[in-house]
Amino acid sequence: MPKHDFNHVTTWVFDLDNTLYPPHMRLFDQIETRMTGWVSRSLGVSTEQANHLRATYWQLYGTTLAGLMAEHGIEPHDFLAHVHDIDFSVLSPDPALADHIAALPGRRIVYTNADAPYARRVLAARGLDGLFDAVYGVEHAGFRPKPERQAFETVFALDALNPATAAMFEDDARNLIAPHALGMRTIHIAPEAAPAPHIHHHSDDLTAFLARLAEPVWPNPPDRSLMLTPP
Repeated sequence: MPKHDFNHVTTWVFDLDNTLYPPHMRLFDQIETRMTGWVSRSLGVSTEQANHLRATYWQLYGTTLAGLMAEHGIEPHDFLAHVHDIDFSVLSPDPALADHIAALPGRRIVYTNADAPYARRVLAARGLDGLFDAVYGVEHAGFRPKPERQAFETVFALDALNPATAAMFEDDARNLIAPHALGMRTIHIAPEAAPAPHIHHHSDDLTAFLARLAEPVWPNPPDRSLMLTPP
């Protein structure tokens, strides 16, 4: 992974869920359970039907919320407050990740399909609060979700971000299509690679990937004779 691929980057954009914490912490499992319960109660359908709708809307619309808004005209704030009322104790701080994010040159932002208040609670639980210049949620995109290009364009315009000098870290490969088209460097953070033209880099460990960015780069193989201690 050539470090020089990132020499032009002055803005670092991070997704939140399953990106700034690893999937094995299973925080999002709680959210999915609460989504299913909310859909079941609000639409008067069985748990099985609600779970099917949750997954189907996520696939078709980018988020369950976007599908509920499009298909049922639901008001988003109550939904977001309910599904994000979860136990954050499953998350643990990652001092190494915090150090590597802090060392990135330029601006650092979070952009999530969840809302910003929830994002800040996740950052606090991971020991990452205070490291980011801005935190953007789906509300900042007018509740239009990633992977819609308009959602990215709305948030990036709000941030005055130049995609040509930015990098995007995401766990959902489809959410990197628009960033790539806009000219960003794209990094897929997920247990399994999903090779595609719109993905520049893949890693199953964000902390390790950022650590490699901090490693020195030798423009040519070092002359080891210069490293020898003279007799």
